[in-house]
Amino acid sequence: MIDLTPSTSRVAALIPAVHEEHLDAPTPMGTPVLQLLNHLLGLTVAFRDAAAKIEGPTTSTPPAPILDPLPEDWRERLTDQLGHLALAWQDPAAWDGMTMAGSVRFPAQACGLVALDEVLLHGWDLARATGQEYRPTDAEAEAVLPIVTPDPDPQVAAAEREGMFGPPLSVPTDAQLFDRVLGLAGRDPGWSRPG
Repeated sequence: MIDLTPSTSRVAALIPAVHEEHLDAPTPMGTPVLQLLNHLLGLTVAFRDAAAKIEGPTTSTPPAPILDPLPEDWRERLTDQLGHLALAWQDPAAWDGMTMAGSVRFPAQACGLVALDEVLLHGWDLARATGQEYRPTDAEAEAVLPIVTPDPDPQVAAAEREGMFGPPLSVPTDAQLFDRVLGLAGRDPGWSRPG
């Protein structure tokens, strides 16, 4: 069992410095900040409900790009949802058995790690896109390393990574652990916002 609270709190701390002018700015994934925030609003609910083994629209719907305007209270809503996500995975039962998220059924143990990975990586995306500091711990990076590491079989790896990660990027062998995670997830650790 892993406590997601440090990761969700770190992302929540970014929210007050995200302003209207950032919404059209690119993220390291190439999508605008607006789309990233909509994705975070959706995934925090989906993985919260996955922890409770709820099967319904929040967990059975595949992720899709959303460019709708953000709700007026998106800052408060996302902050609350990040807290509820962490709280849901503090229940030991959340990590047992099978569950569903993003229309995929898989072991709850793996789902909890994917939830952590989503928060960690998208927190970095948001921080980079808005020019903020972001420093996950080695323990967090170590926990998600198995999620971002491709399967040795290229066909299996392609199927598992489709829609989640880009092709792995090389990073120096002496790079910090989180930079290795970013590279394995197809992100350039040196990415910075244009201008």
